[in-house]
Amino acid sequence: MSAQKGLLIVLSGPSGVGKGTVRKALFESDDNDFEYSVSMTTRQKRAGEQEGVDYFFRTREEFEQLIASGEMLEYAEYVGNYYGTPLEYVNKTLEEGKDVFLEIEVQGAMKVKEKVPDGVFIFLTPPDLVELKSRIVGRGTDDMAVINERMEIAKAEIEMMRHYDYAVVNDQVSLAVDRIKKIIESEHYRVPRVIEKYENMIKGL
Repeated sequence: MSAQKGLLIVLSGPSGVGKGTVRKALFESDDNDFEYSVSMTTRQKRAGEQEGVDYFFRTREEFEQLIASGEMLEYAEYVGNYYGTPLEYVNKTLEEGKDVFLEIEVQGAMKVKEKVPDGVFIFLTPPDLVELKSRIVGRGTDDMAVINERMEIAKAEIEMMRHYDYAVVNDQVSLAVDRIKKIIESEHYRVPRVIEKYENMIKGL
């Protein structure tokens, strides 16, 4: 087992800010060593999918028991099936010294913070609200009423930034990725994360 526990890295931010794009670019770069969290689901296994690789497959009853006993880090229901992040898997991966990366919505991130307060919470922000609105409008699929509603939600989500550790501007994807890498690197050197290793060294003298 690694002497140092891995980091739980949580990336979130308002709708339209480009979370998925940044996360994809981060994982495609050569110099990362993150585990993207394997989700649990109640949907049927598809041909070629593997237990514990693609998903953890569970029955609806099993999933609801895990929810009831507080063993889901976060979860949601889509089209009659549950999807979520099992706490046991995340903790086991962290104990092995591997960093676990989650890209989730702001509300989900707040639930995660309750269960893993020593995680690294990164808020991805637009350069400004005008830019965010142009990105939402640029999708070309919504009328102005929907766009305005999304902007109100985005403003409320930006106000949640105070609950995060870092704010990273997504002006250019490559720059946002570099900023996130620097944050993660520096977090590994924080004294509370390494002190136990040195205390154990002293005990051995």
